[in-house]
Amino acid sequence: MTDAATPLLLTPYALRGVTLRNRIVVSPMSQYRSDPGGIPGDWHLVHLGKFALGGAGLVFCEETSVSERSRKTYDCPGIYTDEQARAWRRITDFLRANGSASAMQIGHAGRKVATRAPWDGFSPLTEEDAAKGRPPWSGLAPSPIPFKPGAMIPKEMDADDIRHVIQLHADAARRADDAGFDILEIHAAHGYIIQQFLSPITNHRTDSYGGDRQGRMRFGLELVEAVRAAWPAEKPLLIRLSCVDGRGGGWHMDDTIALCHELKPRGIDLIDCSSGGIEGPLTLAVVPRTPGYHVPFAAEILRETGLPTMAVGLITDPHQAESYLQDGSCHLIALAREMMWNPNWPTHAAQALGQNPLPLLPPSYAWWLERRDEVRRRFPTGQETAAE
Repeated sequence: MTDAATPLLLTPYALRGVTLRNRIVVSPMSQYRSDPGGIPGDWHLVHLGKFALGGAGLVFCEETSVSERSRKTYDCPGIYTDEQARAWRRITDFLRANGSASAMQIGHAGRKVATRAPWDGFSPLTEEDAAKGRPPWSGLAPSPIPFKPGAMIPKEMDADDIRHVIQLHADAARRADDAGFDILEIHAAHGYIIQQFLSPITNHRTDSYGGDRQGRMRFGLELVEAVRAAWPAEKPLLIRLSCVDGRGGGWHMDDTIALCHELKPRGIDLIDCSSGGIEGPLTLAVVPRTPGYHVPFAAEILRETGLPTMAVGLITDPHQAESYLQDGSCHLIALAREMMWNPNWPTHAAQALGQNPLPLLPPSYAWWLERRDEVRRRFPTGQETAAE
């Protein structure tokens, strides 16, 4: 261990009544591996548990549906039954026992439902799928616009639908608390139902939930209020936003800043910054995927609103991650696919930043690795040892 000052990446971070052991976050990663009935199983325990063993401060489960109808696929997990909540509890208990806080991301896919997995192109389910026991179903949306050719036309939500979907999120928040999650995040990005209301590409309503920006924000703000009321006051509430639709889209950074000003007094504790996800005109293009491509969004939100932010997007190098914290661009660093590649990234980051990585590991791991290091110090590679 060196005498260097502890890097910010490895310092604790507090939100309300929850303190993370460091600022490394495992971002939500959809797996499409739930057991029948949307129940998280052994796959989720092992997939998520290894990130706690690797030293992450906060581990998100994947986006989790608030109702059966709101799932993207038949294999997406849910948090809309007590059985699902009990299954999640096994996982949150394991994460907590191994030093990581747990976070649930609740979502409603709106019109982006009844699809195959992404490696099958998120293609809409067809009669061929129905013959195999997986019939398609119609989604809900602010306007009756299918998300891609061949998809079913979603039902335009009426006042009862709006109230029902908001209630589903509040109910999911209560179940997430029962399941032992420390932090809750509302998924308002990637073309999900809240973003469908926010973007003029997908919201063509003429009532009080459409029209100008304030009208298009109304559904999301009412939903946040309901979730905050249902979620314990001492636990943090986050929201993931697509800060922009993408080039050629209808939702821009000034819109996100205005939304964040409205979210702050409603009890949102941190903005999880992402982008894109709205299926729209051919002129719509994704944000260029360069290393740290969401960091400028996080920095601008923090600067303009004072809300803490989390950045994600091709962050792979420990010094890169530390630089974003040092320059004040964000408060938390989230990694997804890099964690799939290297679930021990936090310990390797500690070593790369001149710190002892072993305290981040379970004691049984640390003890054995310390013994290995002692042998290496005594017998450097290439040094011959006398046979006994």
